[in-house]
Amino acid sequence: MDPKSRNLTYHHGAVSRTDRERLLGQRGAVLWFTGLSGSGKSTVSHAVEHELYRAGHLVQVLDGDNVRHGLCKDLGFSDEDRTENIRRIAEVAKLSVDAGLLVLTAFISPFRADRDAARAVVGSDRFLEVYLDVPLEECERRDPKGLYKKVRAGEIAEFTGVSSPYEPPTAPEIALPTAELTIEESAARVVAHLREHGFLAAPATDPSTDPSTGESNR
Repeated sequence: MDPKSRNLTYHHGAVSRTDRERLLGQRGAVLWFTGLSGSGKSTVSHAVEHELYRAGHLVQVLDGDNVRHGLCKDLGFSDEDRTENIRRIAEVAKLSVDAGLLVLTAFISPFRADRDAARAVVGSDRFLEVYLDVPLEECERRDPKGLYKKVRAGEIAEFTGVSSPYEPPTAPEIALPTAELTIEESAARVVAHLREHGFLAAPATDPSTDPSTGESNR
């Protein structure tokens, strides 16, 4: 989506993303958790957040319900509003990635086109789709928020997986069958993927110090 105003200039700061990543000892990226309600998106993303924090990494979680309390509180659950919700989150996530953060988003994001659009905003090399692959029956059995019960009672009209479609990823970077894995096992798989693909670097060194000797260059 192009800005309505044409009198805009994108300003680049004096500190680059690479500078910030060197300081933080990590590569900024978005881990886009997607799956049905009850699949464990929020639970697993917060477990990953905790593990990354314990390892000394700067991480941020953007949770679906939390965002709808503020940034997206004007949006409902029509197809158009769902698309706009994801567009806004992608733009916020991109800003955080540019600051060198590891961003975990926990949204159903039911449409492939919207997730693909989010990937395009962030950049494919910084976007990891994490699919929580759980059967609808298991999600409904868990029903942590009591939403499926309300759907079956006719209290919720549009609900992903029941009365509204969910389009699963075809080639996610990470797939988590959380009906078979513990929370800890799921989080460990995500962190291992980040480490194996170079997103979790060694702690930053003082740029005024020679890394080979540890002696000051000043």
